[in-house]
Amino acid sequence: MTSTLLRADIVLTLDAQDHIYRPGYLIIEGNRLAEAGPLGSLAGRHCDLEIDLGNRLVMPGLVNAHTHTPMVLFRGLAEGHSLFTFEGWYEAIRTWESVLTPELIPPAVAVSCAEMIRTGTTCFADQYFHTGSAVPTVRQSGLRAAIAYGIVELGNQEARLRELARAETFLREIQGDPLIQGWLGPHAFFVDNSPEAIRQELELARRYRAGLHFHLATSGEEDRFCHEHYGHGAVAEMEALGVLEHRLLAAHCITVSLDDLPTLAAHPFTAVIAPSACMRSGAGAAPLKAMRAAGVNTALGTDNVANANSYDLFGEMGAAAKLMSLREHQPAAVPARNIVEMATMGGARALGLEREIGSLEPGKRADLIALDLGEIGWAPDGGQDLFTALVYSVSGLHVTDVMVDGNWLLRQRAWQTLDYAASRRELAGALAELRRRRARMEGS
Repeated sequence: MTSTLLRADIVLTLDAQDHIYRPGYLIIEGNRLAEAGPLGSLAGRHCDLEIDLGNRLVMPGLVNAHTHTPMVLFRGLAEGHSLFTFEGWYEAIRTWESVLTPELIPPAVAVSCAEMIRTGTTCFADQYFHTGSAVPTVRQSGLRAAIAYGIVELGNQEARLRELARAETFLREIQGDPLIQGWLGPHAFFVDNSPEAIRQELELARRYRAGLHFHLATSGEEDRFCHEHYGHGAVAEMEALGVLEHRLLAAHCITVSLDDLPTLAAHPFTAVIAPSACMRSGAGAAPLKAMRAAGVNTALGTDNVANANSYDLFGEMGAAAKLMSLREHQPAAVPARNIVEMATMGGARALGLEREIGSLEPGKRADLIALDLGEIGWAPDGGQDLFTALVYSVSGLHVTDVMVDGNWLLRQRAWQTLDYAASRRELAGALAELRRRRARMEGS
C-alpha cells in the first residue's frame, strides 16, 4: 500500500477537538488518512511519496448537499423568474425540460463536476432525471456522490408506475459503487408526489436502504395540502406515513414550522440551506438558527445553477452567514465555525458518511482540499480567525488542490480527471440543440 506524506503551513482538521496544526502534516495510506499532526512531531519519518504543499491551508473537502447537475444546461435561461413558484419553474425550466433527452446530459454533468472540483467540493448530493446518463460522467470525475432518481408523478398512476420502475432499475444498477450512493428523489411530497406514490417510494427505499432527497417547505404548499386533507401539517403526516424513519435530505425548509423542529431533530433528517437560490428567487430565509438550536442537522447546497448560477460553496457559506444575520437582526447569528461545519461534517452526516468524511482524522477517507494562503483575503496575518476568513473573505478560486479517496482530482489548479474546455464546447453544442428543439416545438 502506497503511503503519501503531505506537508502544509496550516492543517485544519475540523475534528471534535478543533485541532489546527501550524505547520502540519497528513499521512495517507491508500485511500485513508493514517495520521495528522504538527510538523515538528514527524521526527524524520518518510513515506513512499512526499509532497510539500507549502503556503497552503489543507482542510476537509466540502459537501454540496443539494444540487441538480444537469441543470447547468439552463444557466442563464431563468433570469427574472422565481424557480420557487410553479409559474416561474414552468415558464423558465419545464418548457426546456420537455425537449431534454438523455444524450444532452453528459456534457452538463461534466461541466458541473469540473466547477465543483475547481471550487473545493469533493462530495455532492444530486437529484434529477436521466440519472443513467449522469453516472458515467460522475464516475469519470472521481467525485463522491449521492445521486437521487428524480420522481414527479402528479397523482398519475401511469407516470407513478413508470417512474418507480425506472428508479428501481437505477438503484439496482448503482449498488456496490465505491463512490456513488443511489437515492430516491421525490421532487416534493404532497405537491407533485401523491400520498400513494410516497407509500411506494418508502417501500422501495426500505428494500434498497436508500435515502430520500426532496424539496420541503419552499412556500408552505405541503402544509396547506395536509391541513386541508388530514387536519395537520406536512411533518405530522410524514411522521404518520413513516417517512421520518428514513434518511432524509430536505432542501430549503423555508416555511417549516418551529413547532415541528423537535420532531425533525429526533429523526435522520437534514435541512439543506441553499441561500443564493433562495435570495435570487425572492423567497424567504429558513430559520437556520432555530433549527440548529433544536438539534436539527443542517447542511449547505447550491441548488441548481440555473437559479444560483455558481457552484462555489465558499460563496454559499458567506451568503448563508450574512442572510441569517439579516434574518435574525443579529451579527454572527450563526457563527462562522458552525457555517464551515455545515459545509463539511453537516453534509457528511446528511449522507450517512460522518465516519468516512467531513473531517481530517485517522481512519477516514482521504477527501481533502488545499487553499492558497498567498491569495487575497487572508491578510493581515493574525487578524481574522481562520473560520471568519473561510466564510467571509475567500472563495473557491483559492482552491489549488483537491483529493478524493486518495486520488488527485485537481493538482496545482489543473483538472486531473476531466477536460473542462472540451466539456464546455460540448455543453454549448447541447444548448444549441436544445434551442433548436424548442424553436421547432413552438413553431409546430
